[in-house]
Amino acid sequence: MDAQTCLKKLGYVGVLSFATTDIKGNPRVRSISAIHYEPDAVYFFTARGKDFCKELLDTEKVQVLGYTMYKEMIRLSGTVKPAEEQEKWIDVIFAEQPYLANVYPGDTRRIGIIFCIKNMEIEYFNLGVNPIFRESYMIGGGKITPKGYMITDACIGCGKCVKICPQRAIEKGKPSMICQEHCLHCGSCFETCPVSAIMRRGE
Repeated sequence: MDAQTCLKKLGYVGVLSFATTDIKGNPRVRSISAIHYEPDAVYFFTARGKDFCKELLDTEKVQVLGYTMYKEMIRLSGTVKPAEEQEKWIDVIFAEQPYLANVYPGDTRRIGIIFCIKNMEIEYFNLGVNPIFRESYMIGGGKITPKGYMITDACIGCGKCVKICPQRAIEKGKPSMICQEHCLHCGSCFETCPVSAIMRRGE
């Protein structure tokens, strides 16, 4: 798996959930299908009068989520800005999504604005395999955010975390080790450790 394959899979999903926050910090989610994919960028269409547009301009942040028929979750987090060459990308998206001509016929499409995500983190999470599989990838200036848990040198090697892990993602040792690509991030090991040797990554 890699970043470009994840983008292709999102294209197959079609309708994706786009999350922003409003001026009061409340979460807002929309379903968007007016999307065009490049190997290093994602372009999407909305109307300038929508709250969605204002939130994107105010925060310059968006999170996108798709879920495939194969139980794959793909989450894209990144910075967003109005795209250069607006006319070009509007025409591209309307050509790829013919239904948009029914929503914005003729020149009414010019109320639209194309946003572009170039710097992004992509998280791939496959629940359809056992053990589960997850990885993160970067495009542009995106950064990978550490998530889940890690076992510190305070580990006494008792093996309680190994027994409680639902995905068998922990290798016993002193210290034991979490295989991050199979970790659910459920926190069972964190809650079970008798010596508090497990901590959240990134803290």
